[in-house]
Amino acid sequence: MANIISDETIDYVGILAKLELSDEEKEKAKKDMEEMLDYIDKLNELDTSDVEPMSHVFPVNNVFREDVVTNGDGTKQTLANAPEQKDDSFVVPKTIVG
Repeated sequence: MANIISDETIDYVGILAKLELSDEEKEKAKKDMEEMLDYIDKLNELDTSDVEPMSHVFPVNNVFREDVVTNGDGTKQTLANAPEQKDDSFVVPKTIVG
């Protein structure tokens, strides 16, 4: 089944793609698009009734893992050299911008 692409379709695709095509480029694009559509028609001839639909070529699995602390939170080491601390936090001077 031969697909025929009109000049208007090529012009419209050129506008969408923001391309300025010469007459020669338009003819090549028309030929290429017709070949692509012919290939799609050929693929549509295949019997895919027993093929399970998929969204990705490769299997996609989430790699979630349990969030487990293995080395502690380091609070004591972090605050070890703090000049002043309160309730496991640094104490810093108040800063007020006015």
